[in-house]
Amino acid sequence: MADVLLFPFSDYWWFYLSFTAFVLMMLLLDLGVFHKKVHVVSIKEAGVWSAAWFSCALIFNFGFYQYALSAFTNDPRLNAIAGFDSAIAAKQVGLEFLTGFIIEKSLAVDNIFVFVIVFSYFAVPAIYQHRVLFFGIIGALVFRAIFIALGASLLQYQWVVLIAGAFLILTGLKILAAPEKAPDPRKNPVIKIVKKFFPVTPEIQGKNFFIRRDGILYATPLFLALVLIEFSDIVFAIDSVPAIFAITKEPLIVFTSNIFAILGLRSLYFLLAGVIDKFRFLKFGLGLILIFVGLKMTWLNEAFGGKFPVVWSLSIIGTILLGAIVVSLVAEARANSKMSTKGGKK
Repeated sequence: MADVLLFPFSDYWWFYLSFTAFVLMMLLLDLGVFHKKVHVVSIKEAGVWSAAWFSCALIFNFGFYQYALSAFTNDPRLNAIAGFDSAIAAKQVGLEFLTGFIIEKSLAVDNIFVFVIVFSYFAVPAIYQHRVLFFGIIGALVFRAIFIALGASLLQYQWVVLIAGAFLILTGLKILAAPEKAPDPRKNPVIKIVKKFFPVTPEIQGKNFFIRRDGILYATPLFLALVLIEFSDIVFAIDSVPAIFAITKEPLIVFTSNIFAILGLRSLYFLLAGVIDKFRFLKFGLGLILIFVGLKMTWLNEAFGGKFPVVWSLSIIGTILLGAIVVSLVAEARANSKMSTKGGKK
């Protein structure tokens, strides 16, 4: 069982195609119907969309489990394997999807920190932020698909798995050592490259990424913000894609869990952007999650006979994430209490 793919691409290419078509349809509905008119996304609207995307992921998770159970039961290739149990395998892949989704959703918090910095630096009005994130998400879907395809090929080799695991551990330790360090858009080499190809307007030009003046094509700060967001997602994908491959070796599960987490990223940003600074210990939690996943790739899987229990992984990751949120909220409440006490004494 260890080397057998449950969802080989040659047999499930139609699933990838159908899922991609579903995602594109949802994106078209999003931009063409629900956000056809440019407007500022309110916290209430963001909350509704966040709940909707999260619910879609859970519904898909349940449907995926039911489908896997049926497919495995009727697959002669799998049933020919000694000791194969379709019910256990279906439960396993269902839990793997859920764990991968939670990991990606957790690591996406780092993206939100970057979104806040980028939009602030380029002075992007709230009314245009959804447009930037929409096209940013489309680019992210393409790049994630490429990364997942590469990961599926490279992570078949044990030495690549060990290097990826060590990288995740080092990244987690770096986050724990310096969690407050924020990227500086001025020093980003990608922005410098864009400016070599296009002159840039000093101010936002409405919702336009480009404008033409006197026959010359200008990029706008809105396009620079989009480029920086795309670049940051590529950087984050280097962490998140191997992290999910540490949970499952099935590219189909990595792909679908990644995509669902990314689809809800915009609404999560609008929901948390104003209060993200209050979760001061969340990055410590993300660092610990990366360390745990790295240890799983380099040591724990081998120590547990080739597969660390996915239920344990889900429990550990959920506990770390919840603990970081609770500690952050308690610390914020205490800080506010001290401030109010000092204000009262004055």
